[in-house]
Amino acid sequence: MNKFLIVIPGPTSVGKSELAVEVADHFNTEIISADSRQFYKEMIIGTAVPSDILLKRVKHHFIRFISVKEYFSASLFERAVLDLLNDLFTTRNVVVMTGGSGLYIDAVCTGIDDIPDIDPAEREKYNRKYEAEGIESLRRELKLTDPDYYAKVDLRNHKRIIRALEIYGTTGKKYSEFLTNKKVEREFGIIKTGLRRDRDDLYARINSRVDGMLKAGLEDEARSLAGLRHLNPLKSVGYTELFDFFEGKTTREKAVELIKRNTRRYAKRQMTWWNRDDEIRWFHPDQYRDIINYIEEKQIV
Repeated sequence: MNKFLIVIPGPTSVGKSELAVEVADHFNTEIISADSRQFYKEMIIGTAVPSDILLKRVKHHFIRFISVKEYFSASLFERAVLDLLNDLFTTRNVVVMTGGSGLYIDAVCTGIDDIPDIDPAEREKYNRKYEAEGIESLRRELKLTDPDYYAKVDLRNHKRIIRALEIYGTTGKKYSEFLTNKKVEREFGIIKTGLRRDRDDLYARINSRVDGMLKAGLEDEARSLAGLRHLNPLKSVGYTELFDFFEGKTTREKAVELIKRNTRRYAKRQMTWWNRDDEIRWFHPDQYRDIINYIEEKQIV
């Protein structure tokens, strides 16, 4: 293969945006963002969208391109990215993809089960049911409609339960029946260069980033979106904690503390996801030259 997708995964705050720009600059190419929270036009500060300097230095795709009111999924992302790669590979041999959303990265690299697009009204229905009745009501309905998926899903994760229920509500078919886990071979090579730091360093960067977001106006951004908090994109760290503060459920100080804690926990879950992928070669973000050498060696092989 002479066409390659360079994938740069890593946990939040590790330094992916800066390193991806350096790599894309070296290969004179463009960047595909695989951060599902950065897709939305209204969510800027709380999603750590790359700076204007970085966005101007290298062309980025899939950043701030849809509204929080629009439906988007990993399967739609897969289709859109493959179409874009077909175009980009006509003039380039290398394209960079970076982000923190493991499901979206895997969808592009290995394919995702062909699950129909859902009816947004179904998602809205179950989101409101969760808010009104709690997760136990969702569990009961899932157990009745799809016992196979109920037996293996993380029953603490309301988003995954809602995903199964909305698919069943839209199609009348069990979510478990769509799950084949077939790996798709792509017509381009894939080189995965993950970024990681030691835990104390990463956690310090997360705490510092949260402080920076608050100084940049995260609280005002969240207030402007509070009326849309029932939408799925806004059930994200950094927003949900502030929404609770606005409603008097917690103090501002506690909300900030929870944002930092929940972001650290999110970073840990991200690494758990990627640690199962033995195709990733891990680097410290400062190892730019080693990363470039590794990519160029893999291209030759």
